[in-house]
Amino acid sequence: MFSDAEVSVFLDELDEKIQVLNDNFLLLEREGDNLQVLQEIFRAAHTIKGSSAIMGYTGMSQLTHEMENLFDKLRQGQLHASNNMIDVLFESLDGLKALRDHITGQGPPVDTEVLVRKLKEFLKRNGESSANDTPAAAPEDPPNGENALGFTEAEEDVIREAQIRGFQAYWISVTVDSECQMKFVRAFLVFETLQKYGEIIKSVPPAEAIQEGEYDAAFQLLFLSQEDTGRIRHLLLTIAEIVDVSVEPVVLGEEQLKVSLEIEPRRVRHEAVEVVERQESSAQQKGDEDSRRQVKTVRIDVQKLDNLMNLVGELVIDRTRLDKFTEVFENRYDSSDLVESLNEISNHLGQLTNDLQEHIMKARMLPIAHVFNRFPRMVRDLAHKLNKEIDFIVEGKGTELDRNVIELISDPLIHLLRNAVGHGVESPEDREAAGKPRKGAIRLKAFHQEGHIIITIEDDGQGLDVKKIRLMAIERGLIDAETAARISEQEVLNFIFMPGFSLARQVTDLSGRGVGMDVVRRQIEQINGTVEMHTVPGQGTKFSIKLPLTLAIIRALMVSSNGQLYAFPLTNVMETIYVSKDEVQRISGSEVIIVRGQVLPIVSLAEAFGEVKIDTQRMFMVIVGLGNQRLGVSVEQLLGEQEIVIKSLGRYLGRIPCISGATILGDGKVALIVDVRGLIQELTKGVAVDEAGYAAG
Repeated sequence: MFSDAEVSVFLDELDEKIQVLNDNFLLLEREGDNLQVLQEIFRAAHTIKGSSAIMGYTGMSQLTHEMENLFDKLRQGQLHASNNMIDVLFESLDGLKALRDHITGQGPPVDTEVLVRKLKEFLKRNGESSANDTPAAAPEDPPNGENALGFTEAEEDVIREAQIRGFQAYWISVTVDSECQMKFVRAFLVFETLQKYGEIIKSVPPAEAIQEGEYDAAFQLLFLSQEDTGRIRHLLLTIAEIVDVSVEPVVLGEEQLKVSLEIEPRRVRHEAVEVVERQESSAQQKGDEDSRRQVKTVRIDVQKLDNLMNLVGELVIDRTRLDKFTEVFENRYDSSDLVESLNEISNHLGQLTNDLQEHIMKARMLPIAHVFNRFPRMVRDLAHKLNKEIDFIVEGKGTELDRNVIELISDPLIHLLRNAVGHGVESPEDREAAGKPRKGAIRLKAFHQEGHIIITIEDDGQGLDVKKIRLMAIERGLIDAETAARISEQEVLNFIFMPGFSLARQVTDLSGRGVGMDVVRRQIEQINGTVEMHTVPGQGTKFSIKLPLTLAIIRALMVSSNGQLYAFPLTNVMETIYVSKDEVQRISGSEVIIVRGQVLPIVSLAEAFGEVKIDTQRMFMVIVGLGNQRLGVSVEQLLGEQEIVIKSLGRYLGRIPCISGATILGDGKVALIVDVRGLIQELTKGVAVDEAGYAAG
């Protein structure tokens, strides 16, 4: 019985190998029988087979065993990847995911018999004359493709190619203790160890027999590596119950192969042993230096990182309070040694806190590849379903983002990519008629920009017809004809994000219900992000999503209203202005001001939260925005920018309209964080304001 920790390690490795298979299946479909891709797939399937067999997951082991057999034939050139084969391989990959879900208790039991049978069908066709699956063997080829030296021509070609790239081929003979009770485990460890340092090309007996323990006392391997003989021998001898290892270089000559292919391991001469031991010592020193240079990683529970982040947040609050106390102390006692010491301590603590905060933030960061890796398969399957040809390009996978943001951004990206495949890119025939290549392009890209993450989704499809959107908005009563005539194209495009708005005339499983784009914008705005769209008819459409790096600590504009402190997230603050009472006008019973020719609705922050508005001749106005919507919020005082830690209001207070949380300031006071999205929605219900912020009436 394996412990929870061992199962967790197995599942983590399984996820990594499933992703390797997914990525390389896509490459195999695009590039054909690429030997390097086939080796990656074979290695991943081989690892899953061995580890799942050890863990006792026989269904998974049997499925990957058949996949491994198939790829062994592919890399030997005895089969060629066809479209049908790729489809079955993706079905098998889905089967592996379903088996994983069953192991974790998130899915029902899985019967892999049908998948195994489909994979075996391709192997049964081996040797048949098929243009798609296997080439016809030339009559003059020796049986099994082997030459007189014992290696197949394909294996010799691999050895020669490896030597050109600086690799050496070795014939390795491994002897296991005769009293070993779990020979298959020792064999698996040998394979796992070697695959970290090179490629196993051949084994005697075959790999499946070795890993099932079906060998006597020894087995042999043909191995490609850049390591020396002493290093390889030392690595294998460190495995328990491995009693002897022979490692000999393989040299391909014109007349003979200078290597022993005997089943029993050949003993190395005494002089050679001394040389090997000296090489071992040198290789061990080199290995120690390499290990010191390697990046050390450790898996850690996400909850622990969240707790650390909360503690850092408390430290940031106390640092702010100390800064406030230092300022008061300095004003009271002027210059003295005590004041200077306090300032020095405060500055040093501030620097340490900033460094600690930065490192904890980085620890919470994950490459956005955790999300992006899901999409190539999705785009591929959807394109096949719609009979479209699409080149899906992904850039910036290494861009890092807070894990909480990563978890929330997946669904909006799925919506946008499905729209790009379903609506953006035309059919191959329509693209040819328009003078475009048959294959359309969709580009998904992520990059850093000024403390934010920008994600773009761009296609070279048909684009959107702005005139059509304008007319449909008028038809549906979303805007009157006069206002529609004077708003810009960008403002018209924002109707796409309104609930129920759809350009599709027919309802399908992809579109037509007016559900999707409003969800995209709402989910992005919930994490303080923004989304913009640009389109050119006939050339394509581009969506740009701007996201904060983290949701835990933000910069905010601090204001006061009726003695209460409030914080506006700086990402939503467009500008601040100072206006007089005379500049305020009324339209349809609502107050507005004109800013650079644009009519802007305004509200009092005090009135928004049920307090009494203080009537003054001049007032500070905070212009906040969400997408293309703008709103002026009058406040009593502007207190400046500050870095704040977001604190939840908790389950006792629940969700309060227009408030997203609270923060503790340096003097211990509590400031409420304004939910700009909720504020705009709540306070413009009675004002006829279109998406551009213009008041109608």
